[in-house]
Amino acid sequence: MKIPRPLFRVLGIALTGLVPLTAGGEVVSGAERLAAGGFSSLENQRAGLITNHTATVGDRHLADLLHESPAVALTALFGPEHGIRGDAPAGARIDDDVDSATGVPVHSLYGEIRKPTPGMLEEVDVLLFDIQDVGARFYTYISTMGYGMQAAAEKGIPFVVLDRPNPLGGDLVEGFVLEPGHESFVGLYPIPVVHGMTVGELALMIQGEGMLEGLEHLDLTVVEAEGWQRSMRWPSTGWRWNPPSPNIPDFETALIYPGACFFEGTTASEGRGTREPFRVVGAPWIDSGELAADLNARNIPGLAFEAVTFTPVAIEGMATRPKFRDVEIHGVRHIVEEPEAIRPVEAGVHLLDAFLAQAPDRGDFFREARMERLAGTSRLHRSLLEGKTPDDIAASWAEGVAAFRELRAPYLRY
Repeated sequence: MKIPRPLFRVLGIALTGLVPLTAGGEVVSGAERLAAGGFSSLENQRAGLITNHTATVGDRHLADLLHESPAVALTALFGPEHGIRGDAPAGARIDDDVDSATGVPVHSLYGEIRKPTPGMLEEVDVLLFDIQDVGARFYTYISTMGYGMQAAAEKGIPFVVLDRPNPLGGDLVEGFVLEPGHESFVGLYPIPVVHGMTVGELALMIQGEGMLEGLEHLDLTVVEAEGWQRSMRWPSTGWRWNPPSPNIPDFETALIYPGACFFEGTTASEGRGTREPFRVVGAPWIDSGELAADLNARNIPGLAFEAVTFTPVAIEGMATRPKFRDVEIHGVRHIVEEPEAIRPVEAGVHLLDAFLAQAPDRGDFFREARMERLAGTSRLHRSLLEGKTPDDIAASWAEGVAAFRELRAPYLRY
C-alpha cells in the first residue's frame, strides 16, 4: 500500500539532543550526531542494532558506544552479509554468535533467516540501522534494511536509520529500473542499478511508495548526516575509506562496481580471487591486447583500460572459490582517470559488449538467471545478443530513470 504523499510523514521517536555538528564543511554521520547527544533520544530503551564494521563514530564502533552508554541498553546485534565485522566472503553463510567486545548476542541475517524474528526482537524496544552502503541496487545491505523495517513494523517498535553518504554521490542515476518478477535479495526494490540515494532516503521511499508490505504504520526515523551534498562523491567527504565488504577495498572499486558486477552473470571472471576484484575482468579465451584497444577506442568517459593476465586463487576472507581458480586468464584492468566523469553502469555494458565480441560461443556467455537478477530485467543481455549498441541500451533505460527521479524527489533530504 502506497502512503498518499500529502499524508506522508516520518513518525519517528523524539530526537532530542541532536545539535548541528558541522564546521568548515565537515561531513558528520547520523551515528556521530546520535552519539554526540549522549543517546538521549534512546533513553531507557532497549536497542537492537543492524550493523557491521562500518558503523564507526571516530575510531570507535557504534555498538561499543551504545554498550557503554548509561542512557540505553544494547540488547541485540544483527549481522548482514559479510558478518558483523565485515570479513566473511560474499555469499558465505553467517552464523549466530556473541560479540566478543560487548557480550551482546549477534543474530545472523545472512543465512536461512534474513529478517529479524519475533524471538530475536523479544528484548528490543527500538531497532537501529547503521551500515555504510555503496549506492548500487544489488548491494544486499539495503535489502537487509528493508527486512528490518518489516520486522520492526510487525512488532510495533520504532525503526531508526542512522544515515551516511552515498559514495557515488546523489546526482548519478543509471541502469534499468528493476521490473516486476525479477525481485531477489540482490534486487528487492523497483529502483535503477545506481539510484543516487542514501540509505535513509531509500528507507523513506520504501515506506512511502509501499515497496514492501506492512510498512504503513512503521514508526520510522532517519537521523540525517550533516554537511553532505548530492554533488559529493566519496573523496569530497574527507572520510577514510572503510571497506564495506572484502571485495570493495577502495573507493575506485566502489565506483566501477555497479557495472563490473554484471560479470557475475557471465562465464567470464569479475576479478574475484585477486587483490583487484572488479578492477580486473577476464576469461581464458580473451585476447587482452585486442580487448584493451577496443575499449579504449570507445572513449568511455573517465576510464582507460590496460591489458592484463592474472590467475584467480582462493583468498581467505575475499573469495574461497573464484571462477577459473588457479587458471591463467586474460583481460583488462580499469584505470580510473576522471572519477567525476564515470558512468559505471554504461561502462559495464561496454565491457560486456566487448567481451561478447570475442566469446567463442555467444549463446553461452551469459548466465541468464543471474544476469537478470543483477540487471533487474531480461532486456540487458537480450539486447546485447541482438546486437544493440551500449548507447542504444543506455537510451532504453532513460525513460525509467527519468520517472524514478521524479518518484524519489519527495524523499530526498540533502
